[in-house]
Amino acid sequence: MEIVTVSDIKQHDRNDVTMKTLFDKSVVDGGRTVFGIVSIPPGARIPLQGTGSHLEDEYGLVIKGSILTMSGGKEYRVVAGQATFIPRDEEHWAYNDGQEDCEIVWALVSR
Repeated sequence: MEIVTVSDIKQHDRNDVTMKTLFDKSVVDGGRTVFGIVSIPPGARIPLQGTGSHLEDEYGLVIKGSILTMSGGKEYRVVAGQATFIPRDEEHWAYNDGQEDCEIVWALVSR
């Protein structure tokens, strides 16, 4: 077991969005898992313009607030208690159009 303390967390602040990487581990057969949490304040968008994608599958769980997101050319509303899956290489974005911070626990998993 590995336990992470707050002082060990890698934090990235972009456009008022705070993203924290909790674990970044290589796994069997060359795969990799990156696990973290992001807090997106009202009015913030990731990425700031356009769409983003990555080489890993992305799993997310909204633990607070809600988010408007686009993935695979379709828009979705995701609220606290709902989970998401975005396949690798799929273009996506997220925008907090609500009144409170949206907090999401996320994992990027490569095969």
